[in-house]
Amino acid sequence: MQYQDTIYGPAAITEPVLVALLDTAVLQRLKGIMQHGISGLIGVTAPITRFEHSVGAMLLVRRLGGSLAEQIAALLHDVSHTAFSHVIDYVVDGHDDQSYHDEIKESYLAQTELPELLAAFGYDWRLFLDESAFPLLEQPSPRLCADRLDYFLRDAQALGLATAVQIQFVLDSLVVGHGRIAVNNLEAACWLGYTYIQADDASWANFREVGLYEVTAKAIRRALAVGSISEADFWLTDAPFWDKLHDSDDTELQQWLALISPGTRFEWDEHNPTFRVSTKLRAIDPDVLADGQLIPLSTLDADFAHHRRDYLQRKQGKWPMRVVMRDA
Repeated sequence: MQYQDTIYGPAAITEPVLVALLDTAVLQRLKGIMQHGISGLIGVTAPITRFEHSVGAMLLVRRLGGSLAEQIAALLHDVSHTAFSHVIDYVVDGHDDQSYHDEIKESYLAQTELPELLAAFGYDWRLFLDESAFPLLEQPSPRLCADRLDYFLRDAQALGLATAVQIQFVLDSLVVGHGRIAVNNLEAACWLGYTYIQADDASWANFREVGLYEVTAKAIRRALAVGSISEADFWLTDAPFWDKLHDSDDTELQQWLALISPGTRFEWDEHNPTFRVSTKLRAIDPDVLADGQLIPLSTLDADFAHHRRDYLQRKQGKWPMRVVMRDA
């Protein structure tokens, strides 16, 4: 099959197992799951889907010489995301690690068509549960990995933080050293390090987006409490899940839902917050491959080390947030 990607361009996907996986219901479902959850659904952020990101992570692993097994792992790494993506982490009080989709992955995959399909191609589906077994795809923060790089490049492009020229420069700078992704020059490392923090501040750990996530989580918790939805509904796609929330006539639920809008504003209020909420902070420290060694940017650039440390310290902890208005 021919695939056109907004980051990597045209790609021919000819491996039978990859073509078969892309045609499964479980992968196709990700076309209805926004990477940014509720903010993507209501137009606050670009409507990038988990399907786009999953294929992109696979293409990046391929670009870096990853095995077919690692490409499969990349393609499958987000299949267990629920409707609204990381909003559900807020529902289950997983704000800071945002790992619900990983925790539920084994039980979710077990009841899909994937075990049988993968077995037909000679793979045990359990091989793909531990993403740490695939070092190009996944690395502990703050290292580079295909998952982290792909969602960053997509979001940086959509946020206006990265031009096509800058993205191509970074892609051309990526190398593999000691089995891990790094860059081969300091300029690319600096661009990645600083721009990634900009993206976190502008979107992933943005005050407004975190507020919208928490308001949505409160609506979902209320819907669960009054029986308007069940946890089984988490596996709907975004639009049907959104519609089901709105089908309820519960007054409190409808009050929360009314606040899930691009017009809703939030203020920092230590004394009278609507809620206090923390979130996952993201700030990479790219490795530079030099003389056969992987050297973190923070070791090479004291200014970046200070900038990264200051950013993480400034945004840590629970934020006292007050919902102040919804514009007409």
